[in-house]
Amino acid sequence: MRTFVGTTVCAVALTLVTACGEQAATTDHEMNVLLAEWTGPYGGVPAFDRMDLAYLKPALEAAMAENLEEIEAIAANPEPPTFENTIVALERTGQTLDRVLTYRGIWSSNMSSPEFREIQMEMAPKLSAHNSKIIQNQALFDRIRTVYESDEARTLRPDQRRLLQLVYDRFARNGATLAGEAKERYAEINQRLAELHTQYGNNILADEEGYVTYLSEDQLGGLPESFVRAAAAAAAERGREGEYAVTNTRSSMDPFLTFSDERDLREQVWRTYYNRGDNDDENDNNALIPEILQLRHERVQLLGYENYAAWRLENRMAKTPERAFALLEAVWLAAIARVDEEVADMQAIADAEGAGITIAPWDYRYYAEKVRKAKYDLDSDEVKQYLQLDNLIDAMLYVAGEVFNFEFTPVPEGSVPVFHPDVKVWEITDKESGEHVGVWYLDPFARTGKRSGAWASAYRSHETLDGLKTPLGSNNSNFIKGAPGEPVLVSWSDAETLFHEFGHALHYLSSNVAYPTLNSGVRDYTEFQSQLLERWLLTDRVIDNYLVHVETGEPIPDELVAKIRNAATFNQGFETTEYLASALMDMMYHTMDPTGLDPDAFEREALERLGMPEQIPMRHRSPHFAHIFSSEGYAAGYYSYIWADVLTADAAEAFAEAPGGFYDRELAKKLVDNLFAPRNAVDPANAYRAFRGRDAEIDALMRDRGFPVP
Repeated sequence: MRTFVGTTVCAVALTLVTACGEQAATTDHEMNVLLAEWTGPYGGVPAFDRMDLAYLKPALEAAMAENLEEIEAIAANPEPPTFENTIVALERTGQTLDRVLTYRGIWSSNMSSPEFREIQMEMAPKLSAHNSKIIQNQALFDRIRTVYESDEARTLRPDQRRLLQLVYDRFARNGATLAGEAKERYAEINQRLAELHTQYGNNILADEEGYVTYLSEDQLGGLPESFVRAAAAAAAERGREGEYAVTNTRSSMDPFLTFSDERDLREQVWRTYYNRGDNDDENDNNALIPEILQLRHERVQLLGYENYAAWRLENRMAKTPERAFALLEAVWLAAIARVDEEVADMQAIADAEGAGITIAPWDYRYYAEKVRKAKYDLDSDEVKQYLQLDNLIDAMLYVAGEVFNFEFTPVPEGSVPVFHPDVKVWEITDKESGEHVGVWYLDPFARTGKRSGAWASAYRSHETLDGLKTPLGSNNSNFIKGAPGEPVLVSWSDAETLFHEFGHALHYLSSNVAYPTLNSGVRDYTEFQSQLLERWLLTDRVIDNYLVHVETGEPIPDELVAKIRNAATFNQGFETTEYLASALMDMMYHTMDPTGLDPDAFEREALERLGMPEQIPMRHRSPHFAHIFSSEGYAAGYYSYIWADVLTADAAEAFAEAPGGFYDRELAKKLVDNLFAPRNAVDPANAYRAFRGRDAEIDALMRDRGFPVP
């Protein structure tokens, strides 16, 4: 089955008025573009150029109704249940709904608006109810369980057995085994959570859009010229010509705090950013958090689990909350010890300058940059002059060619529909055979209505169930667009993030699975592929060919590269601690009884118990921790990044030791064959052993971050 989401409350209509009496576009598949089969090149592509928000609600309702008919046909099949007529049949359902949800995802993440958010709030609980209706279809689950317990199950291919296990678990772990009032309550909880998750995410986006710090010309001290130009463009876009806008996103906040000489303004920007969702107004998220946690806790108790984390981690690599905590705590003490050293270095510089301050959170990035220059003679802005966005994109595509055997060819403008003029498209083919592999979309720039951060999305996954379907997917970033005609320069950290998200794209583009469900991910494993790809940024071939000066075109000097390498573990105290604090808080929230929870007090007291350095905030404070509260994607799973980084550091050492280094063809083939192409068709632990010959070891992670090896 492709997608579980939503039940329709209004009847499906084929006119311009729905059964609820609301104006809407027709839901007929031929008339409503969101429902229509994808046409055009590459096996069909989304009609992004014809998206109309008026189509969305009726399209969702029609697609959900169709999906329920598909499900009922399987559940009512009079033939005895088999893998083919039950499990494979499920894999064929939901295709229309998947298409509609692709468009919905663009409006949600890339092109949001107040009008869309109203529809989102209305439809989220209906989508959840639809999901519950499928999961709680007793006749359907009886058929799944019969196949799961049958003799046939033992005769299946390994990937088919994996599929059967995943499908069975998806039902059994999400309420299919419940009956009576417990089953009804489970569905009610899911509907309410859908409302709360949507409201939480909308509140953050409202604060990101609504809070902008405007600067005058006399407040630009210390800021790089590239940032100033981008800030001027951002202000002009908002009707504030002649001013300079610091937007309430990480990509704008981070460089401002790093370079601005205006300490009062640094504090203002810092507080604005870290208070998202926490401003005691209509967009405040503090009241939503306890209800979300209470409902999650109640729901898993209906299934017999002690807490949400125990339920969530059962089928992940970590298996138990205790194992996740053990990893986080093993790194925590080393990280905060490093913070003490970093703060002492900063304070020494501030004192030598006669600043008369004690290092505060809004000083950390600013004085870290001074320490970087003093210790490593490394100037972040100097490095930035060699990091042109277009060149970095070319570098990623080169790596994909050398390691994955992919050839990326730009698609002529207009031949593939896009949802915004900034979006560019490439076709991917196999370098040796010339066979079509997939299509890649890139949406790199920040704009109003686009959520902050960076992410990868798959619009269509690879499968061979009914003929080959090749993947369509995207990478999305929030770089600040420069003045017209000027190259966009990015920080080293942003360059790493660009490669990171491209790793996700290469993961889905590499897929060779037969069934849609096998493209699903195991959360504490799927970050491994993306984190590993970051390592190619600092390889000689990328450095020598793509990191050239924005004005002179000269390659980055060897001595500057040496400084970058020498400073590779610089500021690891800050970076590791701000992340670990959020990961630990996530696990604490999901292993506690949340009755009577005050999130603000809990966060403050928990950080105090951990010994959190006062100079560093959590990367994501509770009121804007969208990873865990705007959906359940990373709930009790934010630890996944460091779990995956254990694999990453270990695999990176394997490449460093290989005869051909990071471009060793034999090891690259093992990487793709075992850790990218199978997706979720193989248990991740077994997949990693097939690549490395053993389990990953934490020692590599500690070495990688410059921490003492335990």
